Amino acid sequence: MPRTADDTWDIATSVGSTAVTIAAARAVESEQPDALIRDPYAKLLVTGAGIGVLWGAMLDPAVAAKVAALDSEFVAHLARIRGYVAVRTHFFDHYFADAVAAGIRQVVILASGLDSRAYRLDWPDGTAIYEVDQPQVLAYKATTLAEHGVSASADRREVAIDLRQDWPSALRAVGFDASARTAWLAEGLLMYLPAEAQDKLFTQIGELSAAGSLVAAETAPARAQERRTHIHERVSKLADEIGLVRNPDAGELMYFDEHRADVADWLNRHGWRAELHRSTDERRRLGRCNDDHSLADDQDIFSNFVIGERL
Repeated sequence: MPRTADDTWDIATSVGSTAVTIAAARAVESEQPDALIRDPYAKLLVTGAGIGVLWGAMLDPAVAAKVAALDSEFVAHLARIRGYVAVRTHFFDHYFADAVAAGIRQVVILASGLDSRAYRLDWPDGTAIYEVDQPQVLAYKATTLAEHGVSASADRREVAIDLRQDWPSALRAVGFDASARTAWLAEGLLMYLPAEAQDKLFTQIGELSAAGSLVAAETAPARAQERRTHIHERVSKLADEIGLVRNPDAGELMYFDEHRADVADWLNRHGWRAELHRSTDERRRLGRCNDDHSLADDQDIFSNFVIGERL
């Protein structure tokens, strides 16, 4: 179902379900012998979500074998998706490691979904991590991990609010200090915002950022709507044949605005020093690509990364 101005979701519907898909990709990657990242909580969060995403099913070797028999070409595509998610996760993990090494002790993860960094990364004493997302999404993650005896490795603070509402006030209400340097993250978010909402988000971040603060973002992908539709149709066909519930078409949840601002350019014009990092370069560097053809073929599906410092 396409987006509306007042839509909402939990972990099993709409945009919320995409968090399950990404967590499932992290879970599959974590079980590989050459895993680029280790997320010990991803599988717990996927299993408890109660929706049959294909990636979650791929955690079962029997299902994985069935998918390979039905559509071996698509299995290769799933491997590329897993590689991209692993590279993206690795990139932003290192971003946070560099931020705290530079003395930053205030972190904000926007649209945090099933991000488990507050639990799985080593944070210095005194680090406060603010997770901003829909109330039901935050509640699901905290409750599920608590039921398995998992506690945060830092001072985790929930900001249960839609980013289309007055989230800066809600952030301050739980202790955020705008005079302190902050490390911000907008991962897997911008594609679900209209172009003007993206500009507003970064304007608000700038207003809350002391000099020396950092911001990292995953850019919105190119449109490539025909390819996205084709991929969704193949996923749906596999789900039907395996007996899984069909998931929402992620392409219908995204905004593909022709005049969306380039994130690095926008930041550089609004008080930041920013640099673009191409995901294809990261995939090559980290050995998460099959060949140059697959990189070129995926460039409209996957995104790039930006890191900026407040001047």
